[in-house]
Amino acid sequence: MTAVTVAVVAKECLPGRVKTRLTPALSPEAAARVAAASLADTLATVRDLPAARRVLFFDGTVVPAGAEGFDVIHQSGGGLDERLGALFDAVDGPTLLVGMDTPQFSPEDVAPVFDDPDRDAWFGPAEDGGFWSLFLRSPDGAHLRGVPMSRDDTGAVQLGRLRDAGLDVGVLDTLLDVDTVPDAHRVAALVPDSGFAAVLATETVTDGIGGAR
Repeated sequence: MTAVTVAVVAKECLPGRVKTRLTPALSPEAAARVAAASLADTLATVRDLPAARRVLFFDGTVVPAGAEGFDVIHQSGGGLDERLGALFDAVDGPTLLVGMDTPQFSPEDVAPVFDDPDRDAWFGPAEDGGFWSLFLRSPDGAHLRGVPMSRDDTGAVQLGRLRDAGLDVGVLDTLLDVDTVPDAHRVAALVPDSGFAAVLATETVTDGIGGAR
């Protein structure tokens, strides 16, 4: 099996800095706890993958618990496309990137990468039009720089960029990113025994007027 690096892109889970679209239904503090649970589940899944190296591509100061054994690469400045491009320039050999917002992702979701790591690329689309994972057999940040991020056509543009470069691209299953409270509940229902689901269940969700439900 070809050695594969798996990198998790994440930010420190501080109130007001993560999962801001979960507010005001959740308080900033609750949103941060939900984000931390999502990241923890993601790190745990990555630990179960047959990776040769595990990397936390981190925006923050305090590295989260659960990242033991991960090499920490701190994110540089610039837009997300620039930062992801910097990551793919910094790593050597086949590399799989996953985000922190799909705590339901499982080893089965990325099994094709490890079954066929000699493919040029694997692309994991997200329901919102972005992408939750990206594998490059020969990492090159140029494949990401200039791709408009956080739009409903981000995934389509990124996939087109890879194909226009002549890469043989496999497509993984589409997963749902946790961006809103309804998203969070849909994801929690998929993985009811997860840490993410447990934390979400303990948080107070308001009805948007001021009452709790």
